[in-house]
This record gives sequence, C-alpha cells and structure tokens, in this order.
Amino acid sequence: MNEPFFSVIVPQHNSAAYMRKGLDSIKEQTFKDYELIIVCDACENGEADIAREYTDKVYSINARSAGVARNVGLGVAKGKWILWMDDDDWFLHDYAFEMLAERLKNTSADVLCFSFIYKGQGYAKCALWIAVWNKAWRRSFVESKPYRFPPKTFADDVDFAEETHPKAKVEYWDMPLYYYNFMREGSIAWRTAQGEFDEK
Repeated sequence: MNEPFFSVIVPQHNSAAYMRKGLDSIKEQTFKDYELIIVCDACENGEADIAREYTDKVYSINARSAGVARNVGLGVAKGKWILWMDDDDWFLHDYAFEMLAERLKNTSADVLCFSFIYKGQGYAKCALWIAVWNKAWRRSFVESKPYRFPPKTFADDVDFAEETHPKAKVEYWDMPLYYYNFMREGSIAWRTAQGEFDEK
C-alpha cells in the first residue's frame, strides 16, 4: 500500500447518534489522500456497522478504554501524518485536509497545532493544549519512541500530550479546523463530571 498523507484515527464508543456527522465531515473532504481508521470499543448500538459504511479499516475491541482504542489505531496507521477525531466531534470545513496538507508539506515540525471551535466557549486559538485532536502528528515522530496512550477511560490524551510535547518540534497555525463538542450529554467527559469515573 502506498503511504497516504494522513491517517485519520477515530475511537468509537456507543456514539451512534452522533458519529455520522463527524464521519461525513471526513468523507466530504476535498483532499482524498488519507486512510480512515475507526476503532469501535465496546460498542453496543451498531457503531461498527455504521463505521463500515465509511471505511474497511474498522477494528472492534472490548477494552472500554479510549487509550487502548487509540493505540490500536496507531498500530495499523500507515500515513505520513496522524490526525485524531473523537467520536462526537467533526472537522469544520470540507477543505480542512487540503489546507493542512499544503501547510505540512513545507514544515519540519513534528507537531502542527491548529485552532478549533469549543462548544459553549467559542473560538480557541491554537495552543499546546492537552488534547490530541487539535494537532497533526508526524507519524515518524510518534513511532520514534514508545509513545502510547495509557489504558484509561478518560483523559488518556493528557498523559500522551505531557509525554510528547516537551520532546516535539511544534508549529502553531491560527486556523480553526475542528469542532470540539465539549460536554455533550452522555459523553465520557460529561459522565466524568457527574462523578461516574474517578481516574487519576
């Protein structure tokens, strides 16, 4: 297989009511040099069937861990750059990948951080935030050391970010490309705020 420019990794967990919006935002991209990898973790509402409508790279696991799901995606990714999307978020523009690709062709950075729209908060200018989805990650950088996500249900990307950010050459681009559907009712973040999880 030729190396695609992007590997887009989407961990899924019981988000059938929301996932089409995000997956459509990928499918409708004008830039087509990407592979879409969907990891369905303990999905119970037909998410895997929906996922197969969008890609043949669908992996089903029963870890109940966003971190494990992300690691599965990383393990099969072939793209030059890694993009992440959470299962209830979406990319803002159908030309987002096209703009990103043009920017990345001329960078020596390991990580390109871009701006996003934050539900309930408005515009969030690019910053070295603790999430993984507001960045493009050079796969060779991620694979150069044993960077992996911890087997946590929530905030696994915080640990990953704290490990990788100090060692990466980072570039900042004030271009909003992503919608963060923060505190969507029923999401892991929402359930954690209700006290259902208490992970350190």
